[in-house]
Amino acid sequence: MATTVEDVIAKAEMVEIEPKTGVALKPQLLKEEKVNGTEPKPMNGVKADEVGKNEGVPEEKAEAGKEAANGGVPKDEGKKEEVAVEIEPKTGVSFPVKVEDGKQLNAVGLRKKAILGLGIKIYGFGIYADQEKLKDLLKSKIGKAPAKPTKDMYQVVIDSDLWMMVRLVIVYSGLTMSMVRKNFDEGLGASIKKLTGGRRNDELSNKVMGEASDDIKLTSGSVIEITRLPGYTLETKVMGEVVSKVESELLCRAYIHMYLGDDAFDKDAREKFGVSLLSLF
Repeated sequence: MATTVEDVIAKAEMVEIEPKTGVALKPQLLKEEKVNGTEPKPMNGVKADEVGKNEGVPEEKAEAGKEAANGGVPKDEGKKEEVAVEIEPKTGVSFPVKVEDGKQLNAVGLRKKAILGLGIKIYGFGIYADQEKLKDLLKSKIGKAPAKPTKDMYQVVIDSDLWMMVRLVIVYSGLTMSMVRKNFDEGLGASIKKLTGGRRNDELSNKVMGEASDDIKLTSGSVIEITRLPGYTLETKVMGEVVSKVESELLCRAYIHMYLGDDAFDKDAREKFGVSLLSLF
């Protein structure tokens, strides 16, 4: 039967038109044409089976569909937050100002070793600490902020059992694990003697690197992390692998003393750490 003008008007009233684009939003007209046995025609360049296809689909699902099309990766995924770094000036080694657990960098420095009368750069280091716990410690032990860093301030930190980490980044390309072990044994041994009035404890100092295999290959850029954990436990990681975990108050104090004691490896780094403590009061 021929379509009358009245039929066309009646059908057109069932279709909602988006005023800016002219696209049909509701497919009632299309459905009626199918019922009458006629093939629905494209409207405004949109195929009949696509009209209203996404109507009523929540925005979250639509976005999920886009992610699926991208291999399941959200639109902004992969854009990691840039972490600021501090450069150790004598080595050029960079240290992130924050580590993954939120602890912050307090100072950077350099460990040198005299070999045949030459000062060889062995590694750059960064000292990290829990700032909130340090603040509470200093306020309870020291009280008011002094005009400049004091020996008492450093000693409070050395004697505490708060979380602290020293990250070492190797810069001397000829370093081997046996050399690292000897260096730590000597440094810790000397530090233990100072804290105990001259008594040696080689067995204790050897525990830090004693289990590290000589098969571990160290190159420039290799990372060693030695962390004082609450409860006076010293944990050592070489290139991400835990090589020792020793519970000893003396060992923990001796290790931090190497960096914050009177004869610290790098006096400038010690001073910078002290200045950072003053900012916590």
